[in-house]
Amino acid sequence: MAIIRPFNALRPQAERATQVAAVPYDVVNTEEARALASGNPWSFLHVSRPEIDLPAGTPIYSDEVYAKAADNFQKLTTQCPLEVEETPSLYLYRLIMGDHEQIGVVACCSVEEYDRDIIRKHERTRRDKEDDRTRHILVLRAQTGPVFLTYRAQPRIDSLIKDALERNPPLYDFVANDDIRHTIWRVPNYDPLVGAFGEVPYLYIADGHHRAASASRARAELKESGFSFIGNEEYNFFQCVLFSDKQLQILPYNRIVRDLNGLSQDDFLARVGERFIVTENASPSPQERGQWSMYLGGRWHGLTMPGDATRPSGVVDSLDVSILQNRLLDPILGIKDIRTDKRVDFVGGIRGTEELEKLVDEGKAAVAFSLYPTTVEDLLSVSDAGEIMPPKSTWFEPKLRDGLLSHQI
Repeated sequence: MAIIRPFNALRPQAERATQVAAVPYDVVNTEEARALASGNPWSFLHVSRPEIDLPAGTPIYSDEVYAKAADNFQKLTTQCPLEVEETPSLYLYRLIMGDHEQIGVVACCSVEEYDRDIIRKHERTRRDKEDDRTRHILVLRAQTGPVFLTYRAQPRIDSLIKDALERNPPLYDFVANDDIRHTIWRVPNYDPLVGAFGEVPYLYIADGHHRAASASRARAELKESGFSFIGNEEYNFFQCVLFSDKQLQILPYNRIVRDLNGLSQDDFLARVGERFIVTENASPSPQERGQWSMYLGGRWHGLTMPGDATRPSGVVDSLDVSILQNRLLDPILGIKDIRTDKRVDFVGGIRGTEELEKLVDEGKAAVAFSLYPTTVEDLLSVSDAGEIMPPKSTWFEPKLRDGLLSHQI
């Protein structure tokens, strides 16, 4: 059973929404965040990436950064201002990117259910990133960015969402600078949706594993330091946006490698040809599962498994990202651990295959690999099996914006 709970959102007034809304903290580096927030004192990046307001070179995990986050959050709340919803509510969040549209329910989900794996995971988190977001939550006493969850579609939930859209006017409706349209509605009559989600057996983290893990750690610390524990304290819940699996759009998460592990291009191609069928002048984007495109020496090569090779059967080993890793990146290019190897980097599919060509042509990478997207069903299957996907297996678009709805704990 999936518990969802309404909450009193901390949110900007409608006329400030476009200024406050910011890209997620983890899709930009410090320099990119500083540029995006330049000239806009209300950008939520001043809260989520507060190092942008400190001298260049300030360590991003230093005490000064968290103190600045608290100071900026207080200023934003009082001067922008941000307002607390008078009554608990659910919200609907619609994203439109080109022809793609998805609508999710914004709610608070149970940390206890996350800890018990009713909210299922597919990614291993990094301790340093957990430490960062846990401290950020505790300093602000708020969760300021939602976790992106999915669930297997339910007709009743679809119907209730449609009805709520017709009954309630939007709070916010704007097109961001990346041409993605964001619309949010408040749903004060939330009982039907709460009841419908109570029939959903499992929720799945699509994106935001570090935010979820940090909410769990923050809860543990606050529970330990408190004088009493009832179970309904706000820190027992974390803010999420729940989209049905039928609505999600996953783009590929492509790879670049900085060198050929001491091989010449000809020797490298020969080694690849021992493990894959290689074709020249291939499409930059694979057209189906079991195809890879490789950019080397100014041209695209197509890779497919040889006819006598059996595709691995495991839910993780059978993924295209796993096959590329196990048949090429590791044995030929010597990349044993893509989590830690500095020779490999990742390029989200939203940036297109032109970005892969650019990086190789400019000498910033020796070879690039374009993949067919991991599917939502892959994600669900891996999560249900209790397995872990390889890092950077999925790139979700469009992305939610931080700052529009915050959950105070």
